[in-house]
Amino acid sequence: MSILLNRDTTFIVQGITGREAVNLTRECLDYGSKVVGGVTPGRKGREVHGVPVFDTVAQAVENHGGPIDGSVVTVPPAFTKDAVFEAILNGIKLIVIVTERIPRRDVAQMVELANMEGARIIGPNCLGLIVPDVCKMGGIGGPAKDAAKAYAPGPVGVMSRSGGMTTEISSSLTQAGLGVSTAVSIGGDAIIGSAYAELMPYFEADEETKAIVIYTEPGGRMEAQLSEWVAANDSRLPIVAFMAGKFMDDEEMKGMSFGHAGTIVEGKEDTATEKIARLEAAGIRVVERIDEIPDAVKEKLGVAA
Repeated sequence: MSILLNRDTTFIVQGITGREAVNLTRECLDYGSKVVGGVTPGRKGREVHGVPVFDTVAQAVENHGGPIDGSVVTVPPAFTKDAVFEAILNGIKLIVIVTERIPRRDVAQMVELANMEGARIIGPNCLGLIVPDVCKMGGIGGPAKDAAKAYAPGPVGVMSRSGGMTTEISSSLTQAGLGVSTAVSIGGDAIIGSAYAELMPYFEADEETKAIVIYTEPGGRMEAQLSEWVAANDSRLPIVAFMAGKFMDDEEMKGMSFGHAGTIVEGKEDTATEKIARLEAAGIRVVERIDEIPDAVKEKLGVAA
């Protein structure tokens, strides 16, 4: 089992004729994902790696002959909101937004519409999500052969603001013989479609997921929300958090920016030290090195290291 994706998941790529999207489409197809169409206005009739291109999402849905599950959005930031609105209003329920530097007001409006229409946005400024040996949406893991090395099936869910760290964490779990159920690169911007706490119910409902690993860094309130969710919902899933950038708490680093756009240290409670204390108070194990993650997970699961 998995969250959000399965072997039957169908999706389109909006902006499919762009250079990045052409590569991304190839990677997803090679991994076995069902890319059933692409959209670039004015390019109807073309193909990208055998995937038909349409002018609109409505045309892609009509050609498919029924609802399409998802869309990977790779269009320029000025047009992203229109593309996402078009996808949602044509019944697409899972939107992965790869595009970065989207105006915050546009992102807020996209998330609001998704909430109204029962859709789920991953991103923006993310690499997407992957279910090992089943399906991937987005550039997560890179080419199929590399994704296969880093992501093996297993019982551990992974969530990370950083696309690169999603793969690093998952690779450490794979090398340790644990493996991954679903990995989600959620994006590091100040406003995103799906924070850790919002994805937890999906993992909680997945019988195959036995533990969670998250990536965290100074700044932002996502970890506080997660801690509150775990306490309020009596979560069955043990969580391990990898804390990067604790050095930012040092006096000489005060005032310097670090990490993602969403990691804004607004006060003492956003520092790494305070975050660690809050996470540990919620029963979440915190480690500061990637190579410590597998043993921490095994300890939580009661498996011999």
